Amino acid sequence: MNTIRTPRWRLQPLALASLTLIAGIAQAQSGQTLPSVEVVGATPVPGIGVPKDQIPSNVQTLGDKRLRQTQSLNLPDAMTTLMPSANVNEVQGNPYQMDVNYRGFTASPLLGTPQGLSVFQDGVRINDPFGDVVNWDLVPRAALANLTLLPGSNPVFGLNTLGGALTLQTKSGDSHPGTEVELQAGSFKRFSGEVTHGRRLGETGHLFLAASMFDEDGWREYSPSKVKQLFVKGGQHLGDLSWSLSLTHANNTLIGNGLLPESMLEQNRAQVYTRPDQTKTKMTMLALNASYEVSATHQLAATAYVRRSRTATLNGDLNDDYDPPTVTETGVENRTKTHQRGEGLALQSTHRLASQQLTVGVSIDRSRSNFEQTEAEGDLDATRAVVPTDDPEVDALISGKSRTTSLYVHDLISLQPNLQLTLSGRYNDTRVSTVDDGRITLGLPTTLDGEGRYRKFNPAAGLTWQAAPTLTLFGSLSQGNRAPSPIELGCSDPANACVLPNALQSDPPLKQVVSRTLELGARGKFAPQLQWNAALFHTVNSDDLLFISNGLAAGYFTNFGRTQRQGLELGLAQQYSSFGWSASYSYLRATYESSACIVAEGNSTAETSAACTGDDEIEVRPGNRIPGLPQHSFKLGADWQPAAGWSVGTQLRAYSGQFVRGNENNAHQPDGVDFNGKGRVGGFAVVDMTASWKPTANVELFGKVSNLFDRRYGSAGILGENAFDAAGAIQAPADWRAEQFVGPGAPRAAWLGVRLQF
Repeated sequence: MNTIRTPRWRLQPLALASLTLIAGIAQAQSGQTLPSVEVVGATPVPGIGVPKDQIPSNVQTLGDKRLRQTQSLNLPDAMTTLMPSANVNEVQGNPYQMDVNYRGFTASPLLGTPQGLSVFQDGVRINDPFGDVVNWDLVPRAALANLTLLPGSNPVFGLNTLGGALTLQTKSGDSHPGTEVELQAGSFKRFSGEVTHGRRLGETGHLFLAASMFDEDGWREYSPSKVKQLFVKGGQHLGDLSWSLSLTHANNTLIGNGLLPESMLEQNRAQVYTRPDQTKTKMTMLALNASYEVSATHQLAATAYVRRSRTATLNGDLNDDYDPPTVTETGVENRTKTHQRGEGLALQSTHRLASQQLTVGVSIDRSRSNFEQTEAEGDLDATRAVVPTDDPEVDALISGKSRTTSLYVHDLISLQPNLQLTLSGRYNDTRVSTVDDGRITLGLPTTLDGEGRYRKFNPAAGLTWQAAPTLTLFGSLSQGNRAPSPIELGCSDPANACVLPNALQSDPPLKQVVSRTLELGARGKFAPQLQWNAALFHTVNSDDLLFISNGLAAGYFTNFGRTQRQGLELGLAQQYSSFGWSASYSYLRATYESSACIVAEGNSTAETSAACTGDDEIEVRPGNRIPGLPQHSFKLGADWQPAAGWSVGTQLRAYSGQFVRGNENNAHQPDGVDFNGKGRVGGFAVVDMTASWKPTANVELFGKVSNLFDRRYGSAGILGENAFDAAGAIQAPADWRAEQFVGPGAPRAAWLGVRLQF
């Protein structure tokens, strides 16, 4: 039973004092406003932007040229390489199924991972409605023009914006004309290809096309994956009216074979525990964006979308009920099918006045989900693949609905030429429901019906002050919220843990998460070419929604009182004509701030706490660190053009150690008999190198070596029960032992490619 302290906004006095201090100093002095160079979107709907230097947070941006320069495979690859405070957990061992963590909040494709980042593509929120997950394989990387990461609990971006919002803008035929063909091949039998084409249509139209495919065997055994993406965008500029219509389509098959016990890891890092772990996804999205200049000072903008997706998973798992001679089946084949349908409309009005830019918007989003799970017992073969011996049985059949209506406002006020006040807020009204179709139509012994309504007004305020031509100070205070998704409502009973993503159980009510962030910082230049930034952030979540695991996959969702994430970000960057470099450091302290008893049977301290009386429970106390998040991270990058047409780059990323899931109390100790593993994975550093050569203006050869020094490391872990010996043979249930499972990082690999321009 959780013991929860009453949530309080203890940051408010400090925040108001800090913001007042900045305003007071600014009023006492006068300065010159820095020229606006880069403009970023401050609202979900694409429209009028705000100069980056007037954003009251440590906003980060990446363009398509920078993504190409680092030869990033996808967004997780780009973010962990280039963005401070970002790291990935390779839980699944697939480059497209990584957990992306930013300031202690996560965007993940895996159900059961607490989601805390919202992701938008051309104004459309692409967090899937069934579990708020983000499928990185559905993002068309070849079509991305730029991305912006706005930190904090920014209320304007709506639900799930607890730690930040990632906005993606796609290319257009008028901004990216020409044709490119790219081919790449190398390690793991990887082969990928891209074709992009952009052109103007007459004097007012434009068309852009991007098609890509990715095929590899994977570095681990039995891990092939295929990704196919298509993006088409067309539009017109008709005087004061501009519009674009885009189609995004993907048809992918991913194999992610998950974590491996350390004893098996020592024998062969490429082997898998049980298999297969396959995810097939088909997705199609239509998005319409339009803007109309009513006058020189007034713009109207709109975004409308329709999104359809089908996901099928096939998971071969160990049979926890294996107990010969009573139960002789060693494996279980779990299958799921999820159909999701979403539609939405957003309208936005922006007025530009002499000293003010006021934006008001309204949005309506709704979704429907259908979920089916089946289970079939079977046997594990010599490769630990499950071979079904029984017919599949339906374990769960549910449908879910969600609808969110929001009204938001963003007001940028110039108090002085060098001082800007940002006020914003959003009111969210969300309805979420689940219906147990299995109980109704099949007579299943389940009770999955549930319904919740979540209403919240979230405010934010910030100040930016250009104290000098080379110095900008900023501060902000913001609040965001996240309502439980249908999967979380359907899997919230500690007595009936779910084997995600494959089962649902009864649904005690859940509360919405409320997040409050204070951020203070500065940015500027030490010299014309030397830029720097620094930021302090402090975020407190009330009624945080976490997935509590009691095994490798089983667990339940629950509200967990308060959690806290606070830290520091530092950055330096310098660019000369032929040489550029950047360095960043971030410190993160992510902790639980409430007491609770949770199930963690692989933890050596289970059943030892006087406060926790349940089987296999541990006591989590305020100050315990949240697993899966390194406390220190450092990144260093350099690019050099030694001669005309040549470019050489290197990127270093280093992280400190982290606690693993199941060790939420940070107290696990191995004894070498019943419990193995330290309860944490060690720190590591990885170096990548890139190079390119353009023998002609239209031909470019490029290559990349990842993990140059072939470091062996793990980026994620969990305490679980290992049923196999070091050679991978199944043991008698009495010999199963608690052990630490680790997500191994990929070994050294190299790829070569060619890019042709027409």
